[in-house]
Amino acid sequence: MRIAFMGSPDFSVPALRALHAAGHDIAAVYCQPPRPAGRGQKETPCPVHRAALDLGLPVRTPARLKRDTTQHDAFATLDLDAAVVAAYGLILPRAMLDAPRRGCLNIHASLLPRWRGAAPIHAAIIAGDTESGITIMRMDEGLDTGPMLLKEATPIGPDTTVQALHDALSEIGARLVLRALAEAPPAIAQPEHGVTYAPKLTKEDGRLDWSLDAAALERRVRALNPWPGTFFLHDGEPIRVLAARVESGDGVPGTMLDDAALVATGAGALRLLRLQRPGRAAMDAEAFLRGFALPQRGGMLG
Repeated sequence: MRIAFMGSPDFSVPALRALHAAGHDIAAVYCQPPRPAGRGQKETPCPVHRAALDLGLPVRTPARLKRDTTQHDAFATLDLDAAVVAAYGLILPRAMLDAPRRGCLNIHASLLPRWRGAAPIHAAIIAGDTESGITIMRMDEGLDTGPMLLKEATPIGPDTTVQALHDALSEIGARLVLRALAEAPPAIAQPEHGVTYAPKLTKEDGRLDWSLDAAALERRVRALNPWPGTFFLHDGEPIRVLAARVESGDGVPGTMLDDAALVATGAGALRLLRLQRPGRAAMDAEAFLRGFALPQRGGMLG
């Protein structure tokens, strides 16, 4: 089948590789343009760009699509059976959505209609969902509103991190989109009820609010690392929390309940297990506290 692939981050790479290995004719790979990265701010291609070059596939990196009719025409001339979209990062205009004969198929990292939007993997963990999954849908002009073709669920356990769930969903997506192309399953409209949204995350979303209950805070730690990262402020310095555990305890939210990083929350207590100062290595809390003084028992965290 003649297709285009449209994706940018690590999440999308297994699907691209699976489509190539299955023998699909990948006419073009679309991804975000190279951007400055690292200490030297060198222009760096995204993971999908690098994978496409490794596979010998042609790459296109338009900075915008919505009103660029030249890009619309170039896409149409590819004469596609379908396009596969996985975390591409640009909105496709109607002219491009309608160009492939079988439309544009999106690999979406949630069980739609739950968690439409930009950060569905993080949102599922933060909310305490017991499962997530992949939905293959045919795209329309709405925000993840298109009809569904296939779904596959995977559990979210009490220790599941965002990275582990990301990797599991990435592999499911690669497998499921091959089925969607091979089987051409009937499209099913999304139900009107049960719709939730996962907006784009910002750095401030990672600041820990001690008035929340300990279980909610622990889920945020698992959901928001490595990015945007969970943190609290101490003397104006952001201290990252990379791992934590719910324990029993009671006190004014933000109060240190012992000298080993047990913090009172809105309900219960949170044991901080792994911490990191800006520009320093991450450490287990015991080692961290030997070299950096947090408030002692009865003191307050910001």
